[in-house]
Amino acid sequence: SSLPSLKREMRNLSEECSLEPVTVSMAYVYFEKLVLQGKLNKQNRKLCAGACVLLAAKISSDLRKHEVKHLIDKLEERFRFNRRDLIGFEFTVLVALELALYLPENQVLPHYRRLTQQS
Repeated sequence: SSLPSLKREMRNLSEECSLEPVTVSMAYVYFEKLVLQGKLNKQNRKLCAGACVLLAAKISSDLRKHEVKHLIDKLEERFRFNRRDLIGFEFTVLVALELALYLPENQVLPHYRRLTQQS
């Protein structure tokens, strides 16, 4: 699956889980940062995408425990990976992003505009 189709999957999954467009936008920024750092490969790109969605949801949404569990279930089902791998990879992504999960508006806004115009 190519990067644009992975981003489409991220968006569709986020809509199914009722995540806000700003959350999806943040996940896109995290994902693109990993791409630019050369951290993605064929083996880990789905895990990267899933971890980016999970981190964005945790940082930008007021999710309850059962909503996080539902999101992880959906990620596991959609991207076909094991939840244990996802949870472990979440930390790897966090380190690669240098713990910088709060993003400047100018990085998030272009994605946000595109997402809100598409829906």
